Parts: sequence; C-alpha cells; structure tokens
Amino acid sequence: MTKRIVILGGGTGGTLTANRLHRHFRHHGSQHQPVEITVVDQDDHHVYQPGLLFVPFGLANHSEIVRPRQAQLHRDIEFVQDLIDHVDIHADTVYLQGGRELPYDVLVVATGAILAFDETEGLTGPGWNEKVFTFYDVAGATGLAAALDNFEGGKLVVNVVDMPIKCPVAPLEFCFLADWYFTDRGIRDKVEISYATPLDGAFTKPVASAALASLLEEKGIHLVTEFNTGEVAMNDDGAGGKLIGYDGREVPFDLAVVVPMHSGADYVGRSEGLGDDLNFVPTDKRTLQATAKSNIFSLGDATNVPASKAGSVTHFEGEVLVDNIIRFLDHEELDSAYDGHANCFIETGFGKALLIDFNYDTEPLPGHFPAAVGMPLLKESRMNHLGKLMFQWVYWHALLQGRDIPGIGADMPSRGKEQPTPPSTRTTQGASA
Repeated sequence: MTKRIVILGGGTGGTLTANRLHRHFRHHGSQHQPVEITVVDQDDHHVYQPGLLFVPFGLANHSEIVRPRQAQLHRDIEFVQDLIDHVDIHADTVYLQGGRELPYDVLVVATGAILAFDETEGLTGPGWNEKVFTFYDVAGATGLAAALDNFEGGKLVVNVVDMPIKCPVAPLEFCFLADWYFTDRGIRDKVEISYATPLDGAFTKPVASAALASLLEEKGIHLVTEFNTGEVAMNDDGAGGKLIGYDGREVPFDLAVVVPMHSGADYVGRSEGLGDDLNFVPTDKRTLQATAKSNIFSLGDATNVPASKAGSVTHFEGEVLVDNIIRFLDHEELDSAYDGHANCFIETGFGKALLIDFNYDTEPLPGHFPAAVGMPLLKESRMNHLGKLMFQWVYWHALLQGRDIPGIGADMPSRGKEQPTPPSTRTTQGASA
C-alpha cells in the first residue's frame, strides 16, 4: 500500500525535506512500500531569504533571489498551489481552501513564520513604506532601497519588536551594512544609527552578544536594550516619528527599519491540537517529531524548538527529520540526533563578515569552521564575506536539492574550535588547608 507524505510549505524546510525523501526512496524503493510526496504552498515564489538583507543596499536585486517553488522540486513530487484551511490531526487529513482534501500517513509542517504586522499599534499606519519599513519581505526590502537612496541624514533606527524572529542576526547585519553604506556615500557623520532590541544584549548567546556589542560600539551604533515596542507613532508633520516602548521610553527616528512580531501560519491556529498560542508547532527539539501526534513532524521556523529560526538550522534539522520519517515508516525507534546546531554568517560591512557556530549546549567558540583549516570563527574576515555570498549558489544547487554538503553535517563539529580552558581544580591538600 502506498504511503502518503504531505509536506506543508514549499520554502527551505519543505523543499529540502521533499527532495531528500525522494532521493532516499528512489534509491531504496525496493526495501520500502511505495511513497507519494506532495508539497503544498499558497504561492509559487520561493524566496532566498538571506538575500533580502542585500536588496536595500543595492547589493542584490529582488529578481535574483526569487525562483518558482515547483522548479526546485523533483518532477516526481506533486506541487499543489493552494491556501491551507486546516489540518484534522485525528482524521490524518489536510483540508485546502480550494476544496481538495489530502489524506496523509506522515505530515510535515514546514510553513515557517509569518510577519504579524497588526500586533504592533501604528506599525502599518501613517508613514508605512514611507518612513517606516521592514526588509523581511520582498516589497519592504525593495521600497527600503529607494528610501535609503534618498536619505540625506538624521536618525535611523533598526528595531526588533519581539522574539523569536527569522534570522536573528539579520537586524544587526542591517546596522553594519548601513554604517558601510553611509560611509561610502560620505554622509556617515550625518546619520545617527540606533539598534533597539527587546533582548538584554546585542544577541541571545552571551559570547556572541559581547562580540557584536563591541562591533556596534566600534562603528558608532547606539545599542538600546530591553526595549519592547508597543507603538509606532508618526509626528504630526509626517517627517519622522518615534517608537514607544511599553515602559514609556521613546526612540525617535527619521527613518525606521522594523522587524515585526512573528507567528506561525494562521491555519495552525485553526487546526485543533496542532499549535501553541503563537501558532508555532510544539516539537521535540531532538527528534523533530511534533507532540500533537506521532505521524506529524515539523522543522524550521514553524516549530517552537529553542534554536535560532535560521536557514542553517532548517538545513541541519532536515537531515535528522528525514532520517526519522524513514524510521517511523519502518516502525523503528526515532533518533534523538539534532543537537541544536546553528551556523550564521554575520555581515559586518566593508566586505567582511563574522561567523558563529553553536548548538543547544555550546556557546559560539573561536577557531575555524568546519575544521582546523577553514573559515575563522568569531572574527571578521573577507573569507567569511565571500562564504556568505557563495552560499547562495550552494543553497539553490545543493541544499534545496537534498544533497549533502561535504564536510558539513547536522552535528556541530568540535574540530577546529578553541575549547575553553576548564577552571583549575584545587588539589586535595589545598582544599583541606
């Protein structure tokens, strides 16, 4: 009897999962029952999301980072373009708004995170896409390019409304690239750049947070911490405005770049038992099996796992998730193999970037990635910048296609890293003295 695998979402996680599963069952079909793979998404526009960061600065064009979703899937994988109404986890069926029903033996939720603009008062009110922008979607990144080009000086504020967000280092990268951009234009001394974040530091991991805070200070970028944006208010003259925090603090701006709140997809909230209050899918952080039911799995930005909502995380999760789907279909015990591995290039401007590599239990460490000879960690370098640029080719031609990337696996590598020196232990004699 044919097993039906339905994958909701044709982004990074859904595409690489579908192609990896197809690759496995094509080569091992004789050992398994036949499998049908169906991918569902509401549109046919696959966006290379790391590229959105470059669009406002004229370093990329939106046409270079958007391709058809269906073209990224193997021809034997069915692609259905429709909105998802809801999932009945008890009936093992996905209901589409067009009326089609998709019964499944295994469901994969990979619909990512959506931008919840309406959760912040005034965000999309007066000044939206004129003085207030986001670069987290194609339209916003494109409009912001024109706004930056016309910006001649004043207060530029980059603001994260709340966590979690997709690619948590991207707002910091925007600050660094803005510093470079205005320096090249010869007006950096006329621009005051601030970074307002709800975190108590520049980043979530203390080691990386300290390094990034130092870079912000070095580049003259003001860091505003523990700022929880409650409202975006424009001045009466429309020339600028202010971010108003729930604690009453205000951050004035002439141009604001806001990363809005994120949530899971709306249909998750309409699917009884599938999601949490933010429509993210409660998921075992090591097996990637959803807690809702044993035949449901989830990965990437759609989950509530305590890992960064970053493309690298989705890539590493995908290897473990596909293996566990195969184990599930073979009635084998799942492998608790995902260790929270995340790997992030951080553009720091002037043709350089910083690289961090960490997991659930290990802070970003200095050294090299992926081994002793490789890209430097926690250090700005031209090599890291070129690595980030090169990754776009790897993304389209290897990662999405479900191919393994030589030397880079799901587990965080320890080779090449400078392990912290453990605190010296006192001798028994010293302890008793």
